[in-house]
Amino acid sequence: MTENLRALILNCTLKPSPAPSSTEALAGVVATELRDRGCTVESLRVVDHSIHPGVERDMGNGDQWPEILKRVLESQILILATPTWVGQHSSVAQRVIERLDAELSETDAEGRPSLYDRIVIPVVVGNEDGAHHIVGIIAQALSDVGFVVPAQGGVYWNGEAMSGTDFIDLDTTPDKVRIACAAAAANASHLARLLRADPFPATTEPAQTA
Repeated sequence: MTENLRALILNCTLKPSPAPSSTEALAGVVATELRDRGCTVESLRVVDHSIHPGVERDMGNGDQWPEILKRVLESQILILATPTWVGQHSSVAQRVIERLDAELSETDAEGRPSLYDRIVIPVVVGNEDGAHHIVGIIAQALSDVGFVVPAQGGVYWNGEAMSGTDFIDLDTTPDKVRIACAAAAANASHLARLLRADPFPATTEPAQTA
């Protein structure tokens, strides 16, 4: 096996630590599958940090986004995990998406977008509908800034609508969820290794013609 890949979970639950988090639990299933495939996985609960609104890398005045961004840039795989609230991703997840938008104007030493060659796995949990919608938003938004979504890369669990059962209340992980997590992890790690060996090319503006 080649050198370990690094993966980062950004848990966008609304619950500060140490409150139990279904979002953390489902992302943890993906993390286990990634570790089984030679990845080192770190998890960070975004709500525990002061992330200022804005679209700059550093908004100043105690903004802690720069240290989170550093971990994103050090990783080859990002697991962006969010609960579902009123059919939407959490406000914390939206803040992460907005802050990552600043990377559109950042490039690496070869002039490529700073987030190229990185994979994102959207993870969504909730006891109401909306998972496909949220996966679509995450996939589109992070593709715009340079991430790649692997085949069958979205993972979700929805409980019964208007019920009180959360993912952390389950005795075991449902087989279909476990299989989806395994597929996402396998395809993400495979794609990350391919991009490490053969990165995306730098692109240039087309030549101007008279």
